[in-house]
Amino acid sequence: MIAGSMSSAPVPGATGLSEPLLGDGGGDGGALIKVVVATALDGKAKANKGSEAKDGYWVEVPRQLDAAAATAADLESGGGDGGRPRALMFQEKKVKASLLYPYRALILIRIIAIILFIGWRIKHNNSDVMWFWVTSVVANVWFTFSWLLYQLPKLNPIKRVPDLAVLQQHYDLPDGSSILPGIDVFVTTADPVDEPVLYTMNCVLSILAVDYPIDRYACYLSDDSGTLIEYEALVETANFAALWVPFCRKHSIEPRAPESYFQREGMIYTGRSPGEFMNDYSHVRMEYEEFKARLAALDGTIRERSDVCNAIKATEGDATATWMANGTEWSGTWVEPAENHMKGHHAGVVQVVLEHPSGSKSQPELQVSSVSLLNFDGIDVRLPMLVYMARAKSPNYDHNKKAGNLNAPLRVSALLSNAPFVINFDCDHYINDSKALRAAMCFMLDARDGDNTAFVQFPQRFENVDPTDRYGNHNRVFFDGAMYALNGFQGPSYLGTGCMFRRLALYGIDPPRWRSDDIQVDTVMFGNSVPLLKSVLAALNQERGITPPNLDDSSFLAEMTTVVSASFDIGTDWGRGVGYIYKIATEDMVTGFRIHGQGWHSMYCTMEVDAFCGTAPINLTERLYQIVRWAGGSVEMFFSHNNPLFAGPRLHPMQRTVYLNYNIYPVTSVFILLYALCPVMWLIPEEILIQRPFTRYVLYLIITIALIHIIGLLEIRWAGTNWLDWWRNEQFFTIASLSAYPTVLLHMVVKLLTRGKGIRFRVTSKQTTMEDDGDKYAEMYELRWVPIMIPAAAVLFSNTMAIGVAMGKTVVYGAAWPKEQQKHAALGLVFNLWLMILLQPFALAIIGRRSKNPNILFVLFPVAFVVFALVYIGVHFLVVNFFPSMEI
Repeated sequence: MIAGSMSSAPVPGATGLSEPLLGDGGGDGGALIKVVVATALDGKAKANKGSEAKDGYWVEVPRQLDAAAATAADLESGGGDGGRPRALMFQEKKVKASLLYPYRALILIRIIAIILFIGWRIKHNNSDVMWFWVTSVVANVWFTFSWLLYQLPKLNPIKRVPDLAVLQQHYDLPDGSSILPGIDVFVTTADPVDEPVLYTMNCVLSILAVDYPIDRYACYLSDDSGTLIEYEALVETANFAALWVPFCRKHSIEPRAPESYFQREGMIYTGRSPGEFMNDYSHVRMEYEEFKARLAALDGTIRERSDVCNAIKATEGDATATWMANGTEWSGTWVEPAENHMKGHHAGVVQVVLEHPSGSKSQPELQVSSVSLLNFDGIDVRLPMLVYMARAKSPNYDHNKKAGNLNAPLRVSALLSNAPFVINFDCDHYINDSKALRAAMCFMLDARDGDNTAFVQFPQRFENVDPTDRYGNHNRVFFDGAMYALNGFQGPSYLGTGCMFRRLALYGIDPPRWRSDDIQVDTVMFGNSVPLLKSVLAALNQERGITPPNLDDSSFLAEMTTVVSASFDIGTDWGRGVGYIYKIATEDMVTGFRIHGQGWHSMYCTMEVDAFCGTAPINLTERLYQIVRWAGGSVEMFFSHNNPLFAGPRLHPMQRTVYLNYNIYPVTSVFILLYALCPVMWLIPEEILIQRPFTRYVLYLIITIALIHIIGLLEIRWAGTNWLDWWRNEQFFTIASLSAYPTVLLHMVVKLLTRGKGIRFRVTSKQTTMEDDGDKYAEMYELRWVPIMIPAAAVLFSNTMAIGVAMGKTVVYGAAWPKEQQKHAALGLVFNLWLMILLQPFALAIIGRRSKNPNILFVLFPVAFVVFALVYIGVHFLVVNFFPSMEI
């Protein structure tokens, strides 16, 4: 399932509620329309009220255009918009001074406090274990450095909100046409099992139904598995889209991914045909259920068809081919793997499922039983271009993971549509607000700095996460805190999905402010394809229309196969200075870094209704594997030629700081792991203190840690998050620091010593398991033990044992301990308990299905404490009575 109950989600259609549907007949009575519009306006008022509450700590910056930008805007045609003057198309907001200045002051206060703390420690270098004292001082210095890299870029957070009304005023013409530039939309998938076909097709459906001029965008599904099931599912999707897309346009449906839409409750109708809605809704839902059934049956259908065809056509020794519905042998991966037809070794495939809407062949015949019952008079029933493609793979060449799977559609789209802008989605995401593409255009076409904006990144939102967000999947501290902060400098980093790029920026072309007049376009940069080189020149000339290609030209079809061949990248700049970057697990971060290093800017776009929604790994094991890939790629970047320390002068100093923090933050885990294992000292008979005087040392620690949380409290206010988001971020950083991050560092050390390979790319499984009681979070309760969990488990066990031993020692020695030692013991236990609280999600994970009731930990931990205390007391009396020479 793509989404669960969405009763708490934003009201569908909360934006643009009063806008009429283009060409909608509105044959209902005026009274009905008046009632519906009033209800819609009420919904919009509530949405605006909620938005105002969330933006209560932000103040709008007056829109203004400096003289140079104004002159450029007057001279620019806006990229093919007929010489119309450019406009200011987004609102910029900054944090109110009443919150921002105290926030900055607290950061300064904490910096001073840390300096005084480290200075005090060095002055009072008195410890029971000097090597540990030295290590802890080094750790304090590193924690300070890492925190500064993380915190300083947050001194000037900026929020930017698109103004869709201004965009519509300047680019939508009175006759219903539009001069908006073209967009190529890429959807990437790697495996039909780990990434279920239903997710992927819902993503495609939301794209086909998006609110954007139909002849101005195209959708490309880049299937890295090369399986026939993905292609035939896309054909089925095109057929169902012929019903779904007009239904969405007629009734202003939001969101336009059917799986999510049909599961939502409490929807406000915003269309103009309320009298027909319930009838249309019932029939479309029935057809969608049949569509899902056809998708589910595809695997069996393909197998049965192939068995029949092989029995008829196959020669001896060649009876394992997979066959298409038209009786053609599939050139990609076969159901029964064979030479040149297996995962990692197959030919390239490019199939145009829907041609450009200007052609007569673009509209498929409606293959749904209830079409005649629906009235689409006055509704544009055309669909945008839809293309299936799978790049060729060979065991002789590196496939370059996701980056290679993105560069392939970048080249194919250059031949077919060559839109000046591209946006990519992971297949488990879908467009949640149909105006999202228009929102991105508000930044790209803005008169202030639109021409120098390389990409627009949207926040990532997930709807399959449990209400308590046990493993910090929402990560709002990052998406709603760190990204707003970067908006105040050169812009947010590229986050892998939901990001619109300027094609020229992906091609490695400098921004206008740095661009030379003589730009070389040759085969060394872009490969040996004349049509591709011509398309690059066309892109440089800002030709923004999507021209229908001649698909009957055999040479053109052969050229499309060429640009997706396994060896096309070899000897070119693809993956280095052109396209998405290769040879690293985090291709998104390095691609964004390369673009920022050229002097481009980026923007972070927020909307009232989340632009996109997706799924996240809610099982701890899958979540940790995801973190390993992210952190591993970050560390690899530091040891590559993409090290931000050596970037050119066009990279903003604070932007350089951010990328450096991305690269080195996993190193912090070394010291966290060391501190987390300190509780084993309870097993040593003598009192061992890391710093004397110990009481003052602990008080310093409490003050510096408390300041972090006070700063976090203010950050929560301007970021629009809540305390649970902040706390989950703290908890999961601790868990990752005791599991994923040490694994990454160990791997990197081995790689540097042996010159081995980097972090292995592993597709995060999106498969979900559901128990008999229909619990949609059943996946979260599954325990999948992997070695990277061992350090965290050891820390949890040692802290539990330490608290139990401390209780046992209190019983045995409590009366004999001096008050100073009792105080030291109490302060030490505060640290133990703090760690236990931080590791609470991990503790729930390792008890598996019993964690459905989180309160069980209030029983298990006290029982464990008592057991360890009793064991200690028993061992103590055993030693005292039978081995008096020993002491514990």
